[in-house]
Amino acid sequence: MIFAGIYDRCMVWAAHKHAERYLIGVSIFEAIFFPVPTALMLIPMVVARPKKALRFSTVAMVTSVLGGMVGYLLGYVAISMIEPWIINVGWGDKYQTAQDWFMDYGMWAVVIAGFSPIPFKLFTVSAGALSMPFGLFVLAAIIGRSAHFYLIGLSMAWAGPKMEPVVRRYIEWLGWLTVIIAIVAYVLHQSS
Repeated sequence: MIFAGIYDRCMVWAAHKHAERYLIGVSIFEAIFFPVPTALMLIPMVVARPKKALRFSTVAMVTSVLGGMVGYLLGYVAISMIEPWIINVGWGDKYQTAQDWFMDYGMWAVVIAGFSPIPFKLFTVSAGALSMPFGLFVLAAIIGRSAHFYLIGLSMAWAGPKMEPVVRRYIEWLGWLTVIIAIVAYVLHQSS
């Protein structure tokens, strides 16, 4: 049970007195290289304290954008060292997709990646590697990550406390459904 274990760990972190610090760390590192989505930390925190949904969402957005800036700079100055690692961990196809999206959609690739479950880190590194204007990258990251985290935070504050038992019961299904949706979106994009 992959997603249940991650969810349980995030619930432990969410209840910790330093939960906000953990959220900051997860948000920054998820935008650079960390494989666990920030939403898995944000959701239980908001469910536990719905009145702090705006604060937690803002913290996640700001620190994710800061992490994205680091990813951008790494792509800009060190893509030749990072690219083999991206391929070795099995993200080569996703990295190529990120580059293709930049060619097709420009700044909107970052907005879409910031909002969607697609690994944001691949777009931050790609934006730097492709020398996207930094200010435009930051603006796109703010728009995409704001939409993503505020939607999650506010919807969980509204429905989360009632939905948490349902989410817990179906976390494996939800996790795999997210993976399937990402794969289908990728396949549809490749065929178009």
